[in-house]
Amino acid sequence: MTAPAEALADPVGTVVSLVAAADPALERDLVRRIVEQAGGGRSKRRRLAVELAGNPSVLTTGRSPASKAAGDLMIALRAAGATGISPPWCADCGRRVTSVQRRGGHWYCAPCYVRPEDCAGCGNTRQVAFRDRQGRPRCSKCPDQDAGDPLLALVEVIVVTDPGLPAEAAAAAIEATVTKRAHLQKLAWLLHDKPELLTGDGAKAPFPVVLRLIDALCEAGATRIRRPACPRCRRVIALGEQRDGLRICRNCFARARAVPCAKCGTTREPAARDGQGRPLCSYCLVTDPVNLEECVRCRRRRQVSTRTPAGPVCATCNPRDILTCSGCGRTVPCAVSKLTGQPRCGACARSVAQCSRCGQLATARAGTRDAPLCGNCAAPDLGLLKSCPGCGSPGRLIAGACRRCHLRQRLEELLADSAGNVRPELQVLHQTLAAADRPAAVLAWLSSGTPQTMLTELAAGLRPLTHAALDDLPASKPLTHLRSVLVATGALPARDERLIQLEHWITQAVAGRAGRQEKEILHRYAVWHVLRRLRQRIRGTHTTSGQAAVARRNIAAATAFLDWLTARGLTLASCPQGDLDEWTAAASTSQRGPAGHFIRWARNQKLTSLDFPATRWAGPTRVIDAEERWAQARRLLHDGTLKPEDRAAGLLVLLYAQQPATISRLTLGHIQATADEVRLRLGREPVVLPEPLAGLILHLAAARQGHATTGDQGTSPWPLPGGRPGQPISPCRLRERLHQIGIQPGPARSTALFQLATELPAAILARMLGIHIDVAVAWQRISAGDWMTYAADVSRRPPPRNIRARHRADHWKRRPRDPANPRRSRPGRDRSGQASGGHVTRGDPRTGQLLDDRGQQRRSRGLRVSSGRHRRREPCRRSAHRRP
Repeated sequence: MTAPAEALADPVGTVVSLVAAADPALERDLVRRIVEQAGGGRSKRRRLAVELAGNPSVLTTGRSPASKAAGDLMIALRAAGATGISPPWCADCGRRVTSVQRRGGHWYCAPCYVRPEDCAGCGNTRQVAFRDRQGRPRCSKCPDQDAGDPLLALVEVIVVTDPGLPAEAAAAAIEATVTKRAHLQKLAWLLHDKPELLTGDGAKAPFPVVLRLIDALCEAGATRIRRPACPRCRRVIALGEQRDGLRICRNCFARARAVPCAKCGTTREPAARDGQGRPLCSYCLVTDPVNLEECVRCRRRRQVSTRTPAGPVCATCNPRDILTCSGCGRTVPCAVSKLTGQPRCGACARSVAQCSRCGQLATARAGTRDAPLCGNCAAPDLGLLKSCPGCGSPGRLIAGACRRCHLRQRLEELLADSAGNVRPELQVLHQTLAAADRPAAVLAWLSSGTPQTMLTELAAGLRPLTHAALDDLPASKPLTHLRSVLVATGALPARDERLIQLEHWITQAVAGRAGRQEKEILHRYAVWHVLRRLRQRIRGTHTTSGQAAVARRNIAAATAFLDWLTARGLTLASCPQGDLDEWTAAASTSQRGPAGHFIRWARNQKLTSLDFPATRWAGPTRVIDAEERWAQARRLLHDGTLKPEDRAAGLLVLLYAQQPATISRLTLGHIQATADEVRLRLGREPVVLPEPLAGLILHLAAARQGHATTGDQGTSPWPLPGGRPGQPISPCRLRERLHQIGIQPGPARSTALFQLATELPAAILARMLGIHIDVAVAWQRISAGDWMTYAADVSRRPPPRNIRARHRADHWKRRPRDPANPRRSRPGRDRSGQASGGHVTRGDPRTGQLLDDRGQQRRSRGLRVSSGRHRRREPCRRSAHRRP
């Protein structure tokens, strides 16, 4: 039955209206308070409202079938003085029910709820007082002869299992765990028959009191009694759920119950069900407009962030307090730490650093950025540090062992065979994961589904350890990370993943075309043009994310243009120029550029007669703000509160016009450090870095630490390592970090390149910054810093007129003589640094060589340089150079 919209939107108001209609004498405020107390949570209130809206006669007749919540509500209303509301009646004897007992949808009183059974001792049909060891019912007059003192029997079983535990400690643990004698008797019988439940098989316990007793005994000092591991994930963790007769952890229980969400399709554990009984995930549950509630502060229907005594409060009305963070010193929204009682911001609470006291790499729980403290050192009085019985190292123990011992045990279970041997190709992986700096992170990664299943299959030989075997699995982020871990540890050879993914994407794109001719054209363009040019460009190196994105964009544009032709009933060969002009006028700039590459290629291949001219770059379209550039550079040079990685990357963008993709792929080999200076090789020629940028680069090289805690061997060649082992930070992530500190990489690089092009020749600019010479020349022309024009202008300047002959003679006397020819002077240098001893018209910015008016290479021969008809007559100065 579909639930009424009013009952779902306002269940309390719906129930209040129904109660008021049945008993108008009751005050609505009193009824609302009773409904809120007896109705329970939101889900329970909705079920009650839907039930009463469908059958309101329950309130006046008091007859079941009905829910227990409806019976409790009717009892509470009768206690408040309601006369028009009927009390609930027993479905068996018809007496008034004061405490609702429900079975099969009907209400029963206490005597009728407990059904009598045949006693195993006397055979009479009586009320069951208890059950014997075989589970048979017995009345109060027939005690079980096998029932001795359960406490003594249980202590005896525990002491036999663990002789090192005193009997007094075992008895104290039992009394603290079990309160009822019937439960104590059942526990004694169970452990007497199955003592192995105390030594590791606790997951098979039929009731949870066994697990509580094991925890109490371990806390009391038992050494042979062990906490059970989860039968599915093999973690030693609280086993609070039961499925298929076994006690499992909460995560495994959630994965076992996972079903596709009815709204978003995500396979997760259902958080609730809609009116039709379909499962809903937690995200769809809280974002459903039906589940929005009115905030008591802003009076708007929003998602509930917290519930106060006054009512629900949304996230906007419940901000964090603005405090001064004890870690970084910033005045930002902070939360007070329960460990130290000091405010800490979100960034400091998530930071992982090396403890300034113990030297362990852990989450910084206290301290400052310069002197972080782990949780053990931040609160040593709490007694968190204990010696691990397995390895003897001090730390926090979980289930009687440290995390590293748990990690080693978990790796043995996943990678070793029954004899404890690990495959040779997986030994490096085993050693690397076991020696990880953060074993808790590795344990969490191994507990996820994909790595656990894959490592088990690889260790058992069920799946070959090759890239092709991993390619057969569905693509996912866990699989990608697992592949990077295997590559970083040497279990798999390295390969160009972006190029492989691009090839797979092209195969799918070509296969998705309907016509044979379109498939052939798209295959020729994608494989024999785009991919071939990409391979020529990378020259054996790995493809960058930008290169792969450009290739995908061009192929996608070709696919979209072919779809447009197909929708109009045209082909490349039959499409007229007018239709192309119409498409060009309607398409955006981002669509015209990539589609133009495809059309020009098709014309060169004689597949079409369409003409799509290329658009020449006319320079940057955004404002060139030099003052903003230097202001940001000064802030990054002197602001010590920013991270060194962000400062160094931002300065390379602002001062040296580097792209985030180039910065992310810098290696330690690009850094050349000596005792006097630090050089960074961005192009063919290294540049000398000023301070404090040089110190930041050296700091990154010495203290590089990425997020790849799983499989990272600590030998990363990247100053900016990324989240995957053996890989640098992605350009997208680096761009996001620059955005967070107020730097726009695109405009900032354009401004830097614009100003550098006005100050340096194109040849030097290309060699120093690692850009192509054509790019350097284009930027130099755009910035009006054309050095070729400057050289030609200097050569065309007329000589000064009002210079006396004596001064001219002294000038030529000061010119150095050529030893090979005393009458010929050595060529000098003009202001641009080029040779100026002859008829210099312009310089080649690619090579720095001199060219004449016809573009031919020239040699400087002093002043009197002639080249056929291009002879320049200089003023006669023979009087100053005559031989004696």
